[in-house]
Amino acid sequence: MSSAQDPFYIVKEEIQDSINKLLSTFQEWEQMLSDSGEKLRISKELLAGCESIEWQVDELNKTIAVAARDPSWYGIDEAELDKRRGWTTNARTQVGNMKNSVMTGKQSNGSITSSVNGMRRELMRLPDSHQTHKLNQYTANDNDDFISSESDRQLLLVRQQDEELDELSASVQRIGGVGLTIHEELSAQEKIIDELGTEMDSTATRLDFVQKKVAMVMKKAGVKGQFMMILFLLVLFIVLFVLVFIT
Repeated sequence: MSSAQDPFYIVKEEIQDSINKLLSTFQEWEQMLSDSGEKLRISKELLAGCESIEWQVDELNKTIAVAARDPSWYGIDEAELDKRRGWTTNARTQVGNMKNSVMTGKQSNGSITSSVNGMRRELMRLPDSHQTHKLNQYTANDNDDFISSESDRQLLLVRQQDEELDELSASVQRIGGVGLTIHEELSAQEKIIDELGTEMDSTATRLDFVQKKVAMVMKKAGVKGQFMMILFLLVLFIVLFVLVFIT
């Protein structure tokens, strides 16, 4: 089976496209400011994408394990199996590195936020009532802005999660379709093999019958009859040879 028709390579190309898109988003994420809200949103998007790809790679590994039980049945060899395992391992490593980097970045953002909150608590301890009143006003305004922005961000995250779930559902449907195609192809090959075996048995039976008939005729003809038969066949071969290759 060629690579273009092999279901493994079809799914592999889809997963590789997803990894490439995720790498592009990851490169943009690395260039963002560590304390920006946009970077937090992209971080969650990257983590969700990494988990989705890891799940798809796990499913692909299961198909490799099934094929490894009887590689000759699927028309592959151990070298091909090692190649496929190597690709899945490399894909898992790429996604794992991105996931670890994003999670580390999120922890760094949490440290920065904690530092800012600590500075606010220090300011609130100042004895000046006027400064305290202004700080309370600023804090209230910040809280209102934060609640508003947080509400918008939550709506955006819900919408984004819905889109990711739709994409995941489409990927699952494609993988299911590929699995169904593999099953149908294996069933068709099994039917062809059964028909070939039946035809071979029938041909062997007819050939055995003809051999017995020839042996019986040769036995009845005797030595003289066998010699005449060989001579007749030789003359017939010469005539056919002249008709085919000379005339």
